[in-house]
Amino acid sequence: MHVISLIVKNEFGVMQRVMGEFTRNRINVETIVVGKCELPGKSRMVLSVIGADSAETAMGRLQKLQDVYDAKLVPESGQSAYALISTSNGNVGVVGGSSQVEEIIERSDPDRYVKALNAL
Repeated sequence: MHVISLIVKNEFGVMQRVMGEFTRNRINVETIVVGKCELPGKSRMVLSVIGADSAETAMGRLQKLQDVYDAKLVPESGQSAYALISTSNGNVGVVGGSSQVEEIIERSDPDRYVKALNAL
């Protein structure tokens, strides 16, 4: 899993333009998290894709978009993973490194979780 962190304009249509680059290049986005960030008028968009080639292609295209102020590939050491696992007693949140969360998911029922990657 490769994580891309973007700083983008916080305005209508930016998400569509960013996702258009993935669509045009036939790259599937595994996870996406978007929200306002610490910079006024800007948002942080964190996406994950499978495959180094897909990540490099996406980076090359995204850096050319006018709405994108900054684009970075996040090293695994800078990533954290989140999973929400449904149990008989309710939902349980799991936070940790990508490999740690993957291990916990594999030991539980993999069909009963939601996972997101983050890089701040």
